[in-house]
Amino acid sequence: MLVQPYVFVHSGGGSQWTMFDKGFKNFRQLPELPMHDYCFVHSDKETVCAGAQLIVVGRELEGIVVWRYELENNKWFKGPAMITPRVMYGSASRGTDAFFAGGINEVYQAVNIAEKYNADTKTWTVIHEMHKKRKFSSAFFLGGKFYVIGGRDENNENLTCGERYDDETNSWELIPDMLKDMAFTSSHSPPLIAVVDNNLYLMENSVSELRVYDRNTNVWKKLGVVPVEANITLGWGVAFKSIGDRLLVIGPSSSQSYYRRTVVYTCRPSPKVEEQIWEELKDCL
Repeated sequence: MLVQPYVFVHSGGGSQWTMFDKGFKNFRQLPELPMHDYCFVHSDKETVCAGAQLIVVGRELEGIVVWRYELENNKWFKGPAMITPRVMYGSASRGTDAFFAGGINEVYQAVNIAEKYNADTKTWTVIHEMHKKRKFSSAFFLGGKFYVIGGRDENNENLTCGERYDDETNSWELIPDMLKDMAFTSSHSPPLIAVVDNNLYLMENSVSELRVYDRNTNVWKKLGVVPVEANITLGWGVAFKSIGDRLLVIGPSSSQSYYRRTVVYTCRPSPKVEEQIWEELKDCL
């Protein structure tokens, strides 16, 4: 398991990755992925960490593939493949386990299938399927449970419900209206979410606004504006993550100039404060 938090950034081309420490003061270039597949280079890729491994999922000419970077070996390995290969799923990790739910399979259908990957054994295990088929969703761990929220169903309709998975009972609980107050467009990104100190935060990409979730009332509280313009790309290409006790956001600057540079900001969020104090990390990308 990674004790020190790190940030992995896809830094250009199809096979270039950079690892930063949490203050973005030190970095290390990862070795190139040992492949030259045109499809993989130019298609979307999804990532999650499990223990000391970076998992990258994308499409090669032969289909959906999994690559993993092992920190202790400083080396890339191909596989093992998912039991049901897919993309545009919801994923999150807890220790050496990474959970994957829903997504689009190899024949471009939305699914409710869920799997768990273990970094120690390098194996996949099928877990119970969700109540809803969903793609373009987001996932996280909160209170020891695995959550999947948002996305679109098999008819491409937006889902406002969430689901909570209990690993001990291998069962899902449907949570209605988790995103009932959010604005949706036909092509918005998966929900931009992060968990800090067991609080769930969301960046509402239509207005670049920070919100925190109250599990007791199923209500989102507004916490001020995030200093990036997520609405320009409808949330796509924006990173909104937790790193230690902070929120991290990477995206287009909110400057009104014609050229919008990519900026990096962090804050130590507080659900009790209406406006958060964001600190720009300059000259780190």
